[in-house]
Amino acid sequence: MIISNKLSEFYRNNNLAIDGGEKDSYFYLKFKLFKLKLPNSDFRKKVVYIHDIQHILYDCDVTWKGEAFIAGWEIATDIWKYFPLGIMSLWATGFSFLLHPKEVFRGYKQGLLCNGVIDLKISKKEILNLSISDVKNLIKRKQPKQFNWFVFLFWILTAELVVFLPLILSLIIVYFFAK
Repeated sequence: MIISNKLSEFYRNNNLAIDGGEKDSYFYLKFKLFKLKLPNSDFRKKVVYIHDIQHILYDCDVTWKGEAFIAGWEIATDIWKYFPLGIMSLWATGFSFLLHPKEVFRGYKQGLLCNGVIDLKISKKEILNLSISDVKNLIKRKQPKQFNWFVFLFWILTAELVVFLPLILSLIIVYFFAK
């Protein structure tokens, strides 16, 4: 099955817009008790299909468990090089690690074997016409990265900082204004 067909099936099975929300002005980040409505930046609109392709390559749904695997995978494939996508992935990694640390770890270890889909530097039209196995072969690293606990922990700590920094800054501001 080619990527475009699998992507359509993925969107349908996960109750997502037919284009993954590419044309929408906003997207929703769903949590257990609420959902956040966030602006869909031009940059995100251009690359959301890449993130969704990663979901289908590893058969991950759009729950936080599925996002945890993909977030770990993205960090290991150096997606942080693509600002602001890297910030979004770091935030997702940090938040997901709080809920599903094993999935972040599994995704990270799998990502060490791959180059990022975004690094293929092929057009959207080209990648949508490839098969899943073709894309998996294209992203497979000739020389996999070696797992290193220090590097992994650096990324986890960085990701947690990205998650908690706004809260920490808010508490500091409240503390100083409460005096």
